Amino acid sequence: MTSISREAALALLKQYNKEPFLIRHALTVEAVMGWFAKELGESEDEAFWKTVGLLHDVDYGSFPEEHCVKAPELLREAGCGEDLIHAVVSHGYGLCCDVAPELPMEKVLFAVDELTGLIWSAALMRPSKSCKDMELSSLKKKFKDKKFAAGVSRDVIRQGAEQLGWELDTLLDRTLSAMRACEDEIEAACAAL
Repeated sequence: MTSISREAALALLKQYNKEPFLIRHALTVEAVMGWFAKELGESEDEAFWKTVGLLHDVDYGSFPEEHCVKAPELLREAGCGEDLIHAVVSHGYGLCCDVAPELPMEKVLFAVDELTGLIWSAALMRPSKSCKDMELSSLKKKFKDKKFAAGVSRDVIRQGAEQLGWELDTLLDRTLSAMRACEDEIEAACAAL
């Protein structure tokens, strides 16, 4: 698997994404992807999973109308391999591209991208502003409330669970566990920017 250094990946992300929210989302998906790599027995590829998570929206900040279409060009210019490019682009399957997630890592990315946004939005509504004290039942209520975080596609999250062969509750619970476990890492990464 080909990759670039984390420092180079972060610099590339920041070159095309200026909004703090977009950077935070990328850092969140990076950490969650690392958690899933370990959880699913892919520790040897953890760095690759994390790089894909960090760069999954590399083109979104500067080229929102060309999301997942512009990314291959930007990633190739940065020296990224086709495996990383395929993985990054596949998270937009059915929404902005026709590159389907094939590998387990790509299916995890597809499934957790939208879901991490929902969890973060739900955490911000809590007095603690944290997901560490969030229960699965609370997340499920937010998931069912179509008005809450209306921009988050519940259909994509459901489709992601199906691609992984998981029940929706399993995906929700595992992703919430990942975000709880990674929250301090995410906060530290955001503070270091």
